[in-house]
Amino acid sequence: MNRILVHCEKERTNIALLEEGQLVGYFAESTVEQGERAGSIYLGRVENVLPGMQAAFIDIGQEKNAFLYIDDLLPAHTDKQPEPKPPIADLLAPGQSLLVQVAKEAVGTKGARVTTHFSLPGRSLVYLPKADYVAVSRKIEDNRERERLKTGIESLRRQGEGVILRTVSAQEHSESLALELATLRERWEEVMVLAETKDAPSLLLCDLQMIPRMIRDLFTQDVEAIVVDSREKSEEIRGLLADMCPGTEKRVTFYSDRVPLFARYGVDEELQRACKKKVWLKSGAYLVIEQTEALTVIDVNTGKFTGSVDLEQTVFETNLEAARELARMIRLRDLSGIILVDFIDMESDEHRKAIEDELEVQFKRDRTKTLIVGWTRLGLLELTRKKVREPLDRLLFVECSQCQGRGKVFDPQWNERI
Repeated sequence: MNRILVHCEKERTNIALLEEGQLVGYFAESTVEQGERAGSIYLGRVENVLPGMQAAFIDIGQEKNAFLYIDDLLPAHTDKQPEPKPPIADLLAPGQSLLVQVAKEAVGTKGARVTTHFSLPGRSLVYLPKADYVAVSRKIEDNRERERLKTGIESLRRQGEGVILRTVSAQEHSESLALELATLRERWEEVMVLAETKDAPSLLLCDLQMIPRMIRDLFTQDVEAIVVDSREKSEEIRGLLADMCPGTEKRVTFYSDRVPLFARYGVDEELQRACKKKVWLKSGAYLVIEQTEALTVIDVNTGKFTGSVDLEQTVFETNLEAARELARMIRLRDLSGIILVDFIDMESDEHRKAIEDELEVQFKRDRTKTLIVGWTRLGLLELTRKKVREPLDRLLFVECSQCQGRGKVFDPQWNERI
């Protein structure tokens, strides 16, 4: 059974996503937080142009300037981009106003990354005001349904507009899709009007707050229950569902037991486990997960698991179990960028292919795009995952003042010598 748990605090909303009883996603947001969310649109001001990096820093009114790379400034279609790429100094100048959207939120010492490839997500589709193409989610596998959706939207979109049909658009009535497209188009037109009247830097459109964003992005037909520990928020969610998915509001339950909601479903315990360097598997094998600035490395070890047939079968069973768990850990920890997995060495190409296939199945559930690149010459499996928001450890931890984030302190004997 898939559930969404909503735990409300005075200045913070916490959401946990459970699939078949297992925690696969955790999201938290301050109730007073605004701006710099992925998806927010700003009228920014160009602060610095860096010809050597083909990039620019944009003041969007936040603590850190945002970063704009030339690929996010040129048209999204590569066939519409000039060859070779022009110098960014020919396109931008300091002091110039520029409409931008946050593609990646600020993380650590880095400011947000922004783009001019605008996208306005709705529940069933994503509106791309300047993209000029139609795409259908790969998770919709029925070719007839894909063609129906694509043909219907092609008849509705205007020249130069783009639309991505999301997974939940499958079997959606054409009238509903047309209404949602019109609503998103109107929202974009409002942004354009604001851009003409505001001075840079200004926030023109802030992406939805946590609760409506949860309904838009996480709630699907597979979610059988939304459990909320605030009566006020449970009524708000029922109202949102009544508007967006009529008939599903009965899935919302107000939780009033004495045992805290997250404790009742084991979320707090699972979050503690998920943030440890070593993650034990049911078989007795374990993962070691190391995060660095450049990449994440995951090592698979047999641990206490000895198997019962032969070495190759033991290794394969361990790697298969590890593949399922590391896919969940990547989603839960919101790991991104380059990810290298050091599976236990397998002799069989068939077994290596089975591991890749299992990961493909597991990542189909992930909203964030993950690409399985393949096996390196050293026998590591390389993945890449799109970076959008801060990873889980940045939500739950602060850097240690003693070790500056190394996770270690000097040996007392060394301290005596210095």
